[in-house]
Amino acid sequence: MKKFFDDIKKDIKFKSAGPGKKLTDDGRSSKPQVPKVAHGTPRKAPTEGAERAGAAALARIEHQHRPVLKTSQDAIRNQVKRELEAEAAASLKNTEVEGSGVPQKDPSCFSVSGVFFICPLTGKTLTKTEREMHIKEAILMRFSEDAIEASIMMIHTFNKDKEKVKAAVDIISKYVENICKNPTEEKYRKIKLSNKVFQEKVSGIEGSREYLQALGFESSSLQVDGEDRTEEFLVLPAQEAEALEQMKVHLERLQKGEPVRAKLDRRTQVFRPSKHATHFELPLDFYNLTAEELKREQQLKSEVVERNTMLRTKAMREKDEQRERRKYNYTLLRVRLPDENILQGTFLAWERVSALYQFVRESLENGWQPFELMAPGGQKLKDDEELALNECNLIPAALLTFSWDAAVQADIAAAGGKTAVLLKAALLENIKTLS
Repeated sequence: MKKFFDDIKKDIKFKSAGPGKKLTDDGRSSKPQVPKVAHGTPRKAPTEGAERAGAAALARIEHQHRPVLKTSQDAIRNQVKRELEAEAAASLKNTEVEGSGVPQKDPSCFSVSGVFFICPLTGKTLTKTEREMHIKEAILMRFSEDAIEASIMMIHTFNKDKEKVKAAVDIISKYVENICKNPTEEKYRKIKLSNKVFQEKVSGIEGSREYLQALGFESSSLQVDGEDRTEEFLVLPAQEAEALEQMKVHLERLQKGEPVRAKLDRRTQVFRPSKHATHFELPLDFYNLTAEELKREQQLKSEVVERNTMLRTKAMREKDEQRERRKYNYTLLRVRLPDENILQGTFLAWERVSALYQFVRESLENGWQPFELMAPGGQKLKDDEELALNECNLIPAALLTFSWDAAVQADIAAAGGKTAVLLKAALLENIKTLS
C-alpha cells in the first residue's frame, strides 16, 4: 500500500514537470510534442486536491504502522471509547428512521423525552448511550483515590461473562491465600505471567492485573531456572503480618464485589387532571426493536383484526403475549390519584409490581397509609405481587387508579381526620399540564 502511494506521488511529480527534452536540444526548438496515448481517453493530470488527498492517506498509513506505547489504563480507556463509540453509532443508526417507513415525530410530542439513568459514582444523569462509557471512565478515575476499589470495580463491571470473572477471582484467591498461609515462602509470592492457568483464567479478565498491582505485586524479569533466558513475573515483596491481614480484607472485598450499574431515573412528574391521561407517545428508547423491526411491526398491525377473529389456541395466545413483552425494555406508568392529579414514572419492563408500589409510596405525603392500585380492565395489583410489570400487561404504558385502603380510611374518618394532601410538596411545586 505504501509503495502504491509512493508510485502515485512519483507519477504526479513527473507529469507536473512538463514535456521532456533531448539532451542535445538548445532550448530553441519548435513546439514540444504532446505524447500520444495508445488506448482509451487521455489520462487527466491529478489536481492539487488529489495530491493533498494522496499525501494525507500516505501519512495516515505511516501513522497507523507506527507503534505507540501506552500504559494499561490508557489502553483500557481507549478500548472503552472505541467500543462505546461503536455502540453509540449502532444506536444512532437504529434511531434514524427516515426512509425506513417508520413515521418520524416531533420530540416535543412525546410523553417523556427519553430513558435516563443516574451514575451511582458521580450522580450524573445520563442517556442510554452515555451510561456505559461514563461509568467506565468514572471507575478509571477512582484509581487515584483507591486503586483496590477501582480494580475490583473493573473486574466485576468491565467483564460481562460472570463465570469467567468467578474463575479469575477463584485463582486470585488461591494466590493470596497461599501467601497468607506461607508468608516466608518466596515461591508463593511469584506469579509467572506465561503460566497456563494464569493465561487462561486471569490474564484475559480486565482489571485483574491492576488488582494484583494494587495489592503490591510488581512486574519483574527473572531468570528461568536452568535456562539462559528471563521471563516476566509479578512479584510481591515480603509482607509484614499487618499487611497480610490487610490483604485478606482486600480479598474479601474482591470476592463480594458487584458490577457498577447505572440506576434507572424514574423521571417522576406530576400532572394536573386531564382527559389526555390515557394518551401516550413513546420515543424509540422504550423499544427493544430496530427501525426495520418497527417497520415490520407496523405492517403486522393490519393483520391484527383478522387474527383476532380467528379461533386460536391457548398456546398461540401465550406465544403472542410473550412476543409482545419482549418488544419493550421500559414502560411509562401513570397513576390517577383521588384528587385527579396524575403521578408518572418510568420503569424497567421486568420490574416487580412491588417496585411500583414503592414508587407511589415514596411520592405520598402520608406514605404509611395503606392503598391499592387498579390496573386497566379492573385488575387489582397486590403490593407483594411477584409478577413483573410486563406480565401484568402494563407495557409499554398504562394508566392505573389509586385508592386508599377502605378500612383504614374509614377509621381515619371516624376519628375526625382526613387526608388533605396526597403528594409531597416538592412534587406539586413542579406540576405540569398534559397536552
